[in-house]
Amino acid sequence: MKRVIILGAAGRDFHDFNTLFRNNPDYYVVAFTATQIPDIAGRVYPPELAGGLYPDGIPIIEEELLEAVIQRENVDLVVFSYSDISHANLMHLASRALAAGADWMLPGSRHTELQAAIPVISVCAVRTGCGKSPVSRYIADELRQMGWKPVVVRHPMPYGNLAEQAVQRFASLADLKKHKCTIEECEEYEPHIVEGTTVFAGVDYGAILRQAEKEGDILLWDGGNNDTPFYKPDLEIVVVDPHRPGHEISYFPGEVNLRRAKVVIINKVDTAAPKDVDTVLHNVKECNPKATIIEAACRVSVDDPDLIRGKKVLVVEDGPTLTHGGMSYGAGVVAAQTFGASERVDPRPFAVGSIRKTYEKYPQLNCVLPAMGYSDAQRNELEQTIDQTPCDVVVVATPVDLGRLLNLKKRHVRVGYEIDAITRPTLKEVLTQFVHRMEHHKLTTV
Repeated sequence: MKRVIILGAAGRDFHDFNTLFRNNPDYYVVAFTATQIPDIAGRVYPPELAGGLYPDGIPIIEEELLEAVIQRENVDLVVFSYSDISHANLMHLASRALAAGADWMLPGSRHTELQAAIPVISVCAVRTGCGKSPVSRYIADELRQMGWKPVVVRHPMPYGNLAEQAVQRFASLADLKKHKCTIEECEEYEPHIVEGTTVFAGVDYGAILRQAEKEGDILLWDGGNNDTPFYKPDLEIVVVDPHRPGHEISYFPGEVNLRRAKVVIINKVDTAAPKDVDTVLHNVKECNPKATIIEAACRVSVDDPDLIRGKKVLVVEDGPTLTHGGMSYGAGVVAAQTFGASERVDPRPFAVGSIRKTYEKYPQLNCVLPAMGYSDAQRNELEQTIDQTPCDVVVVATPVDLGRLLNLKKRHVRVGYEIDAITRPTLKEVLTQFVHRMEHHKLTTV
C-alpha cells in the first residue's frame, strides 16, 4: 500500500481522491494539503466522503508542512491536485517532494473525467479572471433559446461543512443562504440563478452528475481557477486573456486547457493592446492549430453612468481575479475609466483585518478593493473597509450583487460585463452547429 499526500486547495484534490484513491486498497492517503484559500487547513475530509478505508477521515494540513509530513509518515507519492499555478512554482513544489524522498504525480484526465449520459459543454480558462463567467451565461441563454434545458455544474468551492456540501443544488437566491455561501460562491452561482439556470456544485461530483442528469438535457461545466473539466466534454471551450499575454502557455493546467480546446475565445480584445492580442493569437495557433478561434469583446456597462462621471470612486473587483488570478485590475477599473471617474480612491490605508493582510500578500493591488468574503468575519472586514474609505460612490464589479450581501452605507453602482464576438465564426454559430450534431446523434441512436 503506497502512502500518499494530495496537494490541493479544497476542490480538484477532493475530486482526484474520489476518482483515484477512495476505496482503492493499493493506496492510503495520509493527508491533503491546503493553499490559496484561507481557513481550509486544520479541517478533516470527513469519513462520510472518504470511504471505509478512512474511519477517522483525512486531515487537511498547510502546504508548508509538506517535507515534514513526507518524512514523518513515510510518504511514497505526492499527487498535485490544484490549479492556477505557474510552471515555475509547480516545479518548485515537485522539487520539494522529490528532495524529501517521494515520487511526484500529475493526474491526467483519462481516469478523473466522468462520463455523462447527456451532452456536455465545458467552459474553462487559462487563468482565473479571463472572463469565463459571461461566456457560460451566454451559452446557457443560447441553449434555452434553441429549445434545450441546460443545467450548470460549477467547479467546486466547498468552504463549509464538507459532508453537508457533498451535493449542492441552487435554483433560487434563497438556496445561497440555505447553503451558507461565501461571496466567492455567490459570485459564481447567482448570475446563473437569476437567469433561470439551476446550478449544482459540492464535493462528490459523481453524485452531483447523477442528480444533474435528471434535471437537464444538456450539461454546462462551468470551470473555475483554470482547472480542467471533471466531466468528459463533447464541446470544449477555453477562454484566454490578452491582458496577460504569455500566461496561456506558462500556467498549469491552463496550458493543458489550451492544448485540449476545440474552441478558443480570445476575450477582452476591445480593451487589450493589439500587440498583446497578437501574442496570444500566435501562442494559440502554435499550441493548438486545429482549434476554432473566436475574438470577443467584453462589453462593460453600468446601470447609471452619471453616478461615476466626475466622481471619486472606490472600485471593488472580483476577489480571486486579483489574488491568485494575478490581475491588478478588472472590469471595475475599466468602467471607472470608461464612464469618466475623476479619481480612483486607494483603500489600502483604510483596510482592516484580513483585507489588510490581502494587500500585504498581493502588493500589486492599489486603488482597487478585492471582494474577499471566505468567511463571515472576512465579509465584515470587507464591509468595514468600504465604510472607512472616503469616496463619492462605490463601483461594484463583482458578479454577485454585493449590496444584497453587505450593508453598504455608501451610494454604489453595479458593473455588468457581457461577451460580444467580433470575428467569425461567432459563438452562436459554433453552438448551433454543435446542437445540430447532438440532435442528429440522438435521432440516429434511437
